[in-house]
Amino acid sequence: MVHSKGFRRKTRSLLTKKKKKGLMPFLHEYKVEDKVVINIDPSQVKGMPHRRYHGRVGTIREVRRRSVVVTVPMGGKIKKLIARLEHVKPHTEKVSV
Repeated sequence: MVHSKGFRRKTRSLLTKKKKKGLMPFLHEYKVEDKVVINIDPSQVKGMPHRRYHGRVGTIREVRRRSVVVTVPMGGKIKKLIARLEHVKPHTEKVSV
């Protein structure tokens, strides 16, 4: 049998729907230079970044009407992603003392 090489292969546990409450992530006003976490919402297929970026922290470079342009460091390179607002959330710095 031929192996599947699709966009969402091997994502059974990664792209399962977790319970979310409220509309706060959708109503958040993003600005340039804000830090965001790429958190893929599996129920929204449009504007979904690749699964390798799930959980990564990036910086917003451009704000569009329904999406944002995010730069993410990957190894020695900087990748540019276009993701809809459903797939990003604000990054909160955790300070450990």
